[in-house]
Amino acid sequence: MTAQNSRNYTKLAEVPKMSKLLRGVVKDTLPVLGTKRHATGDPQAAFEVANFTVDREHLAAYTRATGLRYSSELPITYPFVLSFPLFLQVMLAPDFPCRAAGMVHLTNEIEQTRPLRIDDELTLRVHAENLRPHRKGLLVDFISEISVDGELVWRQTSAFLGMGAKFSAQTPNEVRTRGEDSGSLLERLDVADETATVNWKVDRDIIDDYAEASGDKNPLHVSKIGAKAFGFPAPIAHGMWTAAKMVVGLEGELPGALRYTVEFQKPVILPARIAYYTFRGEGAPATWNTQVTKGSDPKKVHAVGKFEALS
Repeated sequence: MTAQNSRNYTKLAEVPKMSKLLRGVVKDTLPVLGTKRHATGDPQAAFEVANFTVDREHLAAYTRATGLRYSSELPITYPFVLSFPLFLQVMLAPDFPCRAAGMVHLTNEIEQTRPLRIDDELTLRVHAENLRPHRKGLLVDFISEISVDGELVWRQTSAFLGMGAKFSAQTPNEVRTRGEDSGSLLERLDVADETATVNWKVDRDIIDDYAEASGDKNPLHVSKIGAKAFGFPAPIAHGMWTAAKMVVGLEGELPGALRYTVEFQKPVILPARIAYYTFRGEGAPATWNTQVTKGSDPKKVHAVGKFEALS
């Protein structure tokens, strides 16, 4: 795992406040006031925050909302929440090709060489790259990196889809000719005849707690009116809440050096009962395949995950 050293990162004194960023997201949707977005190439905006330390109360709120253990080691999914404000900062930059309000999180891959610790002093970096076509719009990867004392410890690639977005006349040919990407990383598991490892109930209260802890108060997740604006009958759970629950089911088994890949499929519409399946792979290095489905219908898949030990 190597750091991205070729970019010029704008150094920020602190992580931007989510409340300010979300106001910017709303403003960007308004006629005249919003930025006109054109897919002219890979976004160039990149941001860095150094000397960052974890707020223990914030970590506790996150673990309560997800069911993950609170300890001196950070859950592998928690740094997503720490870096997410920088995602929005990149999305709000003038050269970003799509409006943030319409972005859909399709896949997420995290690698860590060891668990980050609650007393580590972190350097956070985020940029976006690899703009490419998808049958429903344009895909772009957000790259998040967290270093400790100059050592890259945690790296994440998050693929987001800009629904309906298209290349513009100014898009360079080397970008325009990139092949269409399905946005899929993992195969579904056949769990029709399997017994779920565990079942969970999820409701508005749980997701409201996660929205508060993560700062992601997108109306799609916290408002029935907002959800209906996106074509859903009720709010839906955050994809990364589901990703965190998939870690919950394996806590105590997973090694510290780990790759975690998750693909989000059908959203979890609230309230819901979801079923979690996990299967240990054979051989070495160790692997675990996981899946989250609708509790009453295992054919309706919400997310597929894979954990791989890094030797």
